[in-house]
Amino acid sequence: MLKQLTIQNYVLVEHLDISFSDGLTTITGESGAGKSILLGALSLLLGERARSDTVRPGATKADISAEFALSSGTPLQQQLIADELMDANTEDCLLRRVISAEGRSRAFVNGVPVTLNYLKEVGDALVEIQGQNEHQRLTDRGVQRALLDDYAKQGAQTIKVATCYRTWQSTVQRITQLQEQVATQNDRRELLSYQLQEFTAASLQDGEIADLEREQKRLAQAQDILQTLSQARGEFEALDGLRATARSIGEIDDEHPQLQATKDTLESALNLLDDADRDLRHYQEHVVVDPESLQAIETRLQLIYDLARKHRVQPEQLVEHAEALANELGNMSSDSDELAELLAVQQQQHEDYLQEAQKLSTARRKHSQPFCSAVDAYIHALGIGQGELSLVFHDQQSENGLEQVELHVTTNKKFAPGPLGRIASGGEQTRIGLAIQIVAAANSALPCLVLDEADVGVGGTTADTVGRILRDLAEHTQVLCVTHAPQVAALGQNHMRVSKDGDHTDIQPLSDNDRVEELARMLAGADINTKARTYAKELLSQAAAG
Repeated sequence: MLKQLTIQNYVLVEHLDISFSDGLTTITGESGAGKSILLGALSLLLGERARSDTVRPGATKADISAEFALSSGTPLQQQLIADELMDANTEDCLLRRVISAEGRSRAFVNGVPVTLNYLKEVGDALVEIQGQNEHQRLTDRGVQRALLDDYAKQGAQTIKVATCYRTWQSTVQRITQLQEQVATQNDRRELLSYQLQEFTAASLQDGEIADLEREQKRLAQAQDILQTLSQARGEFEALDGLRATARSIGEIDDEHPQLQATKDTLESALNLLDDADRDLRHYQEHVVVDPESLQAIETRLQLIYDLARKHRVQPEQLVEHAEALANELGNMSSDSDELAELLAVQQQQHEDYLQEAQKLSTARRKHSQPFCSAVDAYIHALGIGQGELSLVFHDQQSENGLEQVELHVTTNKKFAPGPLGRIASGGEQTRIGLAIQIVAAANSALPCLVLDEADVGVGGTTADTVGRILRDLAEHTQVLCVTHAPQVAALGQNHMRVSKDGDHTDIQPLSDNDRVEELARMLAGADINTKARTYAKELLSQAAAG
């Protein structure tokens, strides 16, 4: 149960220390007095997102803490002990939230810093706050399913089913990825095999391109070379006249040095020209015009160039590129074995999920009628005499089990049941929602239930019934109820009033005399009279009598 709530510098509150008792505590006050501050402070302790404007103007930080008494041996206590956040010999749990004026937030459990998510997990196991529009939330199928599961005490089984489903789906996703990878690998393998076949057929050799290009150049120029050589050797016919000239000069009988040098030069030149003529003749004999060979070489080069363009590499890199493709193909691993193993694992995981989900489905159907009967009893007590609740199951595999759960209701037996949000009026939805909440809370292990004007829209006898129902509920769990109904307020074992003085909000427990005055105000407004006080005393007397 909630024992103590301390609020410092939160909105309009400078400092509040509020002690709570077990049973039903009703909280009243004029509109705008600040009842929402209490709920807002509790919400922050349960992990709600903090804003900088929650800090009281002029203060540097807001500090909110709550002390809870835990029953020994509860899952929460065991978890806190396991996480070294609670001593095994203690049963008190202190939650704290500090919010700076800049909007930064820190969370603590028993003085130890924790994450906001962890604080929320602990808070969710300690307190449930149901707001004024709770009946609207009840139109959600997920909420309806969760209420039935809570009633059937299937919290552990729902976790097991969700775990099995997520494990199974994770494997399914991995299988899908592997199947895509295998398909991609197969496509790549086929492409590599085809490309390597092309390279094999081409029979490329290192250095081949340079040799081919040289031979191509020679064969392509052969005809021009022969023509040039023929012309050049024709010019060598002039050597005969030069030889005759040399012989004539040689016959000159003069030992003059210059003449002798000229003779030697002419003889040497003629010898060199003869050598050149001979060499050209021999070279000419080896120059062959071969169009077929040239065509073959050009075809071979074109094949190589086409391969190079296709693979976007330089022709000289083709051999190296082919080797790289061969290595890639050789090193390509196969995911087929892993895929086959995962398919078998996935099948078993699916069976495990179906097995656990079927247990949950069985429990849901077993408890659906008792749940509806319990709600019906409260619906009738709340003035909807022909109201009946039923549960409809829609087949749908998910992490929540094998079905979706939908609440159907009828408020008149002449009409067929239908979804809660479509059949019931606003006032009826409020009362039906309250009945559902009460039944669910009665089976809940939560230490504390906070209701924000759960009685909105009801009054008179119905309000009295609501109060008595909440009082009965408070025998199982601590109930804090913010109310504007004097009939409900009178039935609280504890009564607190929220008041506002200027910019200061306060909340105080009421004595018996104070309760009379507060109930009289709720009955008569600002003009409290004897009649209102008399009726207030009567309400308290009736509440005390049971």
